Amino acid sequence: MSYRNADEILPSDLLELIQQYVDGDYLYIPRKESRKRKWGENTAIKQELEERNTAIYEDYMLGLSMEELAAKYFLSEKSIQRVVYQKRRA
Repeated sequence: MSYRNADEILPSDLLELIQQYVDGDYLYIPRKESRKRKWGENTAIKQELEERNTAIYEDYMLGLSMEELAAKYFLSEKSIQRVVYQKRRA
């Protein structure tokens, strides 16, 4: 997220009205509900995590222990358990 100068964007009368409430402070203006994006929509991370979790489950089904999986994937055993249980339910 980058900051933009309201002086350069907003009409002066609107800027003056906003300054009655917020003068010199940062103000976050949320996206409209219709323009919100889901987590991971802008990057490939969602797909990468799905592929990693599938690989974890496949290794588990091949007989690797939770401890071995945690070491292999650099995750805690609790995280490995969560992935395995989620994949098992799916």
